[in-house]
Amino acid sequence: MIFEAFKGEIWKLFARKRTHIGFAAFVGVELLILFLLQLDRVKAGFARVIERNGYVAAEYLSGVTLALIILLWTVFLLGSLFLALVAGDMVAKEVEDGTLRMMLCRPVSRLRILLAKYAAVAVYTLSLVVFIGATAFLTGFIQAGTGGVFVFAPTEGIFALYEWNEGLLRYVASLPFLALSLMTVSSLGFLLSCLPMKPAAATIATLTLFFVDTILRNIPYFESVREWFLTSRMNAWLLIFEYRIPWDKILENYTWLAAVNLTFLIAGMMVFQQRDFKS
Repeated sequence: MIFEAFKGEIWKLFARKRTHIGFAAFVGVELLILFLLQLDRVKAGFARVIERNGYVAAEYLSGVTLALIILLWTVFLLGSLFLALVAGDMVAKEVEDGTLRMMLCRPVSRLRILLAKYAAVAVYTLSLVVFIGATAFLTGFIQAGTGGVFVFAPTEGIFALYEWNEGLLRYVASLPFLALSLMTVSSLGFLLSCLPMKPAAATIATLTLFFVDTILRNIPYFESVREWFLTSRMNAWLLIFEYRIPWDKILENYTWLAAVNLTFLIAGMMVFQQRDFKS
């Protein structure tokens, strides 16, 4: 029965036009970034970062390198926007439209409805990340082809250079971890969607909390407490690109995020169970 409810939620989710906005927007952003990377000044800036460390820049301008540039600088900001939009709608929109009240007239538990909706949000999160990762690689590969892979994440202190095969393998391996990271945004949006508020309010509140966390994390004076912020934990997907992958640190970060996501889900369930949708 839960599986049938899940299939229904997936159908409803992808039948909405706004669900597909994120996919289209990322294609546009990817094309824009690749266009700007062809400018001579931009190429010179890219080359300086690599050449000041004694490497030849032309050898590391590959499809994977371009895909990583796209992911590093867009996926958290733009991705969180569209995830908050979808997750914030998941419950609140049905309450606003009155369809949830109709669903509760049937002999179905609230817990089953909520679990099916949360599973649909998780599928959307994974689908969006896989789509972004695949299209970023495809457009980058068409533009630059094969070659070495350059990874530069200054906030995380990561500077790495790989051959094509290893760089591509690490890129593919990083995508599931990126999806797990972004599930925190989806879980927060889902929690707020369960509260008695409008869908737009749930989306805006999710983005506000996420952006405030990002701002506080990037203030230099808070460096000693940086691990307290959600976005610090969410950036654990980048650890896949360290020369020696710190699996213990990755496990710690994702255990912490899983606990946060579970807390958001349980809190949403508790609020949802207490709400009155009939009067």
